[in-house]
Amino acid sequence: MYKLVAGKNRTLHYREIERKFLVKSLPDNLKRAQHFVIEQGYLATESTSRQVRLRRSGKATSLTFKVGRGTHREEREVKVSPKQFATLWPGTAGRRLTKVRYEIPWQGVLIEVDIYRGRHAGLVVAEVEFPDTASCRRFEPPSWFGREVTGEKRYSNVRLALT
Repeated sequence: MYKLVAGKNRTLHYREIERKFLVKSLPDNLKRAQHFVIEQGYLATESTSRQVRLRRSGKATSLTFKVGRGTHREEREVKVSPKQFATLWPGTAGRRLTKVRYEIPWQGVLIEVDIYRGRHAGLVVAEVEFPDTASCRRFEPPSWFGREVTGEKRYSNVRLALT
């Protein structure tokens, strides 16, 4: 993932390079991994794969604009205050999800395992972000990964929040 910090307005802009997989069995070290609850909702979504997401991850709150689908997407993230988050959160009603994210370092990459709660309980996915396209292509998933679902709409967080 490439991040560029833009000025004093706390905006991050980067091109996200990632792959997503279903998880067929949880790794043995999951309980020792750093983890936190993520609540996110969508203020706007378009069929052209543009979305505006509001997220609380632990104590951190942010507003993110994403464009695209698949392994490469543009992303702009702005940190918002808890008060700003609380003001905007009602606008996401009916377009929300909750998950617990576990961060697992593995062979030079960070695997993010998301275990969904609520109406999507039982769904477990793993996402891996890469610094460049070459490392994305070379990645060999661990044995506990299942089928790759990168770019499949039904596994996108925005689709899950809407269903």
